[in-house]
Amino acid sequence: MEETDKIQHKMPSQEIDYFKIGKILLSRWYWIVGSVTICMLVSNVYLWYTPKTFATSGTMKFEEKKSELADITGTGGPTDRANSSRIQTETIVLQSTPLLESAIKRLDYHISFYVVGRVLNRTNELYPQKPIDLQLVKFDSLNFFHDLITYKPINKSSFSIGYKNGGKDVQYVYKYDVPFTIGPTAFSIKYPGGLPSTVSYLFKLNSPDDFIGRIRGGFQANETAKNSNIIAVHEVDSNPQFAADILNAIMREYLNYDRNQRTLSTSHMIQFIDSQLDFLSSQVKGSANSIEHYKQSKKIMDVGSASELAGGKARDIESQRSLLKIQLLAIDQLKQQIIKEKEDATLSFNLGGMVEPQLEDIVGGLNNLLAQKYSLLKTYTPNSPPILDLNQQILVAKNNILNSLNSSRIQIEGKIRYLDVQIAPIDQQISQMPAAERDLVSLKRDFEINDKVYSFLSEKKIDAQINSAGILPGATIIDLAQPNFGPVSPDEHGIRRTGIIIGLVIGLGLIILIRVLNPYIYDKETIESLTSVPIIGVIRKFPEEIDEFSSQILAITRPKSIFAESVRSVRTNLSFLASEKTHKIICITSEVAGEGKSFVAVNLSSTLSLIDKKVILIAADLRRSKLHKTFQVPNDIGLSNYLANQCEADDIIMHSSQGNLDFIISGPVPPNPSELLHSPRMSGLITELKLKYDVIMIDTAPIGLVSDAIPLIRISDVNLFVIRSGKSKFYAATVPQRIAQEYHLDNTVIVLNAYAEDLLHSRYYTTKFTGENYGSRYYYYSDYSGYEGSGYYVDEKKKHWWDIRKWFNR
Repeated sequence: MEETDKIQHKMPSQEIDYFKIGKILLSRWYWIVGSVTICMLVSNVYLWYTPKTFATSGTMKFEEKKSELADITGTGGPTDRANSSRIQTETIVLQSTPLLESAIKRLDYHISFYVVGRVLNRTNELYPQKPIDLQLVKFDSLNFFHDLITYKPINKSSFSIGYKNGGKDVQYVYKYDVPFTIGPTAFSIKYPGGLPSTVSYLFKLNSPDDFIGRIRGGFQANETAKNSNIIAVHEVDSNPQFAADILNAIMREYLNYDRNQRTLSTSHMIQFIDSQLDFLSSQVKGSANSIEHYKQSKKIMDVGSASELAGGKARDIESQRSLLKIQLLAIDQLKQQIIKEKEDATLSFNLGGMVEPQLEDIVGGLNNLLAQKYSLLKTYTPNSPPILDLNQQILVAKNNILNSLNSSRIQIEGKIRYLDVQIAPIDQQISQMPAAERDLVSLKRDFEINDKVYSFLSEKKIDAQINSAGILPGATIIDLAQPNFGPVSPDEHGIRRTGIIIGLVIGLGLIILIRVLNPYIYDKETIESLTSVPIIGVIRKFPEEIDEFSSQILAITRPKSIFAESVRSVRTNLSFLASEKTHKIICITSEVAGEGKSFVAVNLSSTLSLIDKKVILIAADLRRSKLHKTFQVPNDIGLSNYLANQCEADDIIMHSSQGNLDFIISGPVPPNPSELLHSPRMSGLITELKLKYDVIMIDTAPIGLVSDAIPLIRISDVNLFVIRSGKSKFYAATVPQRIAQEYHLDNTVIVLNAYAEDLLHSRYYTTKFTGENYGSRYYYYSDYSGYEGSGYYVDEKKKHWWDIRKWFNR
């Protein structure tokens, strides 16, 4: 248990290095620049190919909705809720088909001219320009040629016209000022003196219906403030001049529409009053004659004061009842109009606010829906979706109006019943009068009732006629729309800004993604984060290409290279391991093949031999050793022969050209390499070699693949585990510690081989060696990053001006 605790060492603490994070992100700055450049190119291409749209706006003020009927009867103005409802209703009216058609007719809409652009042959509208003086000789608005027609001048006397006929392109040559026909339409074109002879134009014949969808799709209206009577109207279109012209036409046409609606409402009321006055006129004359005839026949001059008082009260109540009955008549008339679905409906009379104030707006909305329906029926069938949708809206509006009228009728009938109760005792009082006087009171009452109602209606008719003469629209144009030649879409600055942001995200995201998906170890900080086994040194990657078998021992042949210096650094740190022993056994292994353990063993042995150490290198990988190829000797006899009792130790020891360096090759591949390495002859060989050499360097098989190295590891003084930068995976860093714990070893160290600085895969933290183990378990070493330009090494490479990392390594 104590031995196990002995090899448990604290992990070094690591702190985030923000400066290093910046270096990592800038290590692939050209990825970021490339992605930003590509995204900017894409955004510019998008802006180049996307049609621009322009927006314009105007402002309208709606006057407080108080109808002529409300003026006559003295009812109050609308509430905030009614005002908000009116704004919504008028917004629908502004987009209605009849109003839009009338607005379009205010413009010169019959012919549209276009020019073919260079981008995707996209046509650009030239409105309001007319590059061709084209006259319509014969034109039927219901039957004409709808497709685009191409005009191209040929010379001063002729031109060509091209269009599609039955799916085929046709082209004809015509003379200027000579009529020609396309389908049912006849044209005439005058010679355009100022036009270039190479420019061709397109033109198209239109009807108002062709613009409805275009206008409605770009139209928008909204209140400038909540519950205000001012709205802003907007129009978005690909042609800024057309957007401004059509928006102004819509606002002006709305004023005409509203004025006509108000005039129509007053006219209907006057007609209704006239019909009632015709009836009352005959009644008043008849009542007056009856009174005069009765007085003469009965020889009565007048009635008494009591009878006169009772008759006056009765007349007042009867007058109110008569006016209420006229109101019921008006309600019934409106209900019949709605049920029969006439082209419009109008509330003809409203007495004292008996009808709900919102009813006028609802009736106006119904009239607008009916107008839209009759307009669309010119184009659509009764069962088409637009008509069915309008029918549903009309049905809802009708139900709302009928419910309101029923509520008003109930209210008026209740008032009449109340008046009936009030007049009952008066009638009883009159019935108790003398017969002659009673009959005279009755005659006078009928006359005065009819006369009072007649006078009241006459006054209202005069007021209505006065108001009709001075009717103004219920809205005012505050600001007319002006052409805005700055496009609102696409948003050039926004799209370019988005392109830069997306480019940065892609570039940085690619860096992060590559780092996240990377399974390999690249630097010492990664190893230090995965294991507590100390790193004894970092061997730099040789900058030039080396041969497969390392026949050129670089630590000897290139002594002034960074690579040779890094090997010497490992040699120095090895001297501190097992320093009490005069003869050291160093075992070199790795997790898998290809991590450079043989390469490290050869170069490390060579550098040890340079400091007067007698070194022998043993190729203990009996399965696929390459040491004989390094020293360029045959592999006929070697370690496997000795372990198989086929020769003695002196027979397999070979001498290299480097002084103090001998080696033993592996020999032929045996059938039982693991058993041979576990045999007593292997231990005996080591014991014998310790008598002759200061350092016994053993190159073993990969411990992650086979178990051949286990007996050698257990008898070694130093176990050197090789991890190759960019080759070994994260799991490899945990192998040395697991072996040390399993076999109770305290002599295991790590060497990072073939290290080349790659900031993309480097860790963004820095190791801080703290705690009780610092100094006894960790060794000083350098990865030589940033020292290439120090002047001490012969394999320095000149850095280019674009290598941004040089500024961080100064």
